[in-house]
Amino acid sequence: MVSMDPPVSRAGVLTLIGGELALDFANTCSGRGFDTHQDHLRRPEDVATWAAHAKILAADDANWLAQEAAARQALGGRLLDEALSLREDVFQVGAAVAAGRPAPPERIESLTKTHAGALSRARLTPIGDNFGWTWSPREAPVEAIVGPISLSALTLLQQADLTRVKQCQGEKCGWLFFDATKNKSRRWCEMEVCGNRAKQKRFARAHAR
Repeated sequence: MVSMDPPVSRAGVLTLIGGELALDFANTCSGRGFDTHQDHLRRPEDVATWAAHAKILAADDANWLAQEAAARQALGGRLLDEALSLREDVFQVGAAVAAGRPAPPERIESLTKTHAGALSRARLTPIGDNFGWTWSPREAPVEAIVGPISLSALTLLQQADLTRVKQCQGEKCGWLFFDATKNKSRRWCEMEVCGNRAKQKRFARAHAR
């Protein structure tokens, strides 16, 4: 497979269309299995950049983590490895659910273990009128990113209408999203992108005939 990764990562500007944090994280890679494949998490710093973009980390914490991950090989390696492993778990489970297939048990187990590990570094903190799990980015930088993402994935699997989890029908796309439309009619990650491409192809075929 020929990689089409751009020279500069777009981790900080990717459109967040998934409707759920975990699905947006899975969408940091697109075109899996095709020559148009793009991966926007190629360095530990990219993970920190995306975390700020998705509002998991504050900008100053993300900048600190990017610098630390670049300077400390062990931290950077762990951050990137755990992020990519979690991303693949979320994608494989999400794609299976979207297709109406059973979720791979090994991916569910891996996802559960990731979250359990992150919880060991979490605090239960008052948030509004309730409580929620929070992580200190300076004390547990890896968990501060994989914790909220894995929590999002598990909450989705436990509490959401999974018939609304879909995979974009655009050619060579593969992005996942939660369809919040009233009649579950959404087909594309973005109508302006994949939807328009499909319309243009249909028009071209009709014109050729």
